[in-house]
Amino acid sequence: MSGPSRPAGPPASPGEPGAAAPGVKLSAPAALRNRGPILNVLSRVLPPRGLVLEVASGTGEHAAHFAAALPDLAWQPSEVDPQLLGSIAAYAAESGAPSLRLPIHLDVTAHPWPVQRADALFCANLVHIAPWAVCAALLRGAGAVLGAGGVCVLYGPYRVGGRHTAESNAAFDLALQAQDSRWGVRDLEAVAALAASHGLALAETVDMPANNLCAVLHRVEPS
Repeated sequence: MSGPSRPAGPPASPGEPGAAAPGVKLSAPAALRNRGPILNVLSRVLPPRGLVLEVASGTGEHAAHFAAALPDLAWQPSEVDPQLLGSIAAYAAESGAPSLRLPIHLDVTAHPWPVQRADALFCANLVHIAPWAVCAALLRGAGAVLGAGGVCVLYGPYRVGGRHTAESNAAFDLALQAQDSRWGVRDLEAVAALAASHGLALAETVDMPANNLCAVLHRVEPS
């Protein structure tokens, strides 16, 4: 794992470009259910200190929980949706965790990203609720911002060996594609192959509750 990145500057304040002002706190029941198991993985695989970039932070409940539990890591949440940015900022303001930065606007398909270097990247429930091109952009961006030894953790449902890991995931996949034909539960092997093209090697997968996985990838030195 990498050591601390070069200084990324002080936490953004509401008056600075890119920082979101607090809005209405939103809640995702799944985030409250899975934050404990995810934290168990993050506590083990993330570096002891440095900057974690969270992509697609959603309501901000994960960010507030993880930043409070991992105080030696600077936690930078991000989102593209203005309403969610306001919710994340509200949770950050309520949290008071000094390591939790205010959220920034980040569209994974817009390169370069506003964060140029991070020691780790965490992203939950984006890969399947977005077109494949978004997954490709996420991995490209992760490869760009992580230095050698950096850690990328992707949480969500995956097919393994071309098969769903549970009947409920197969039904969920169909429901996703009914909403948008470009969405769907991805093949873990396809994600790993695409990640490898951006210098990210799949180090391990961790079984999670509700038939989800944490895919842990490491940024490797260019050959």
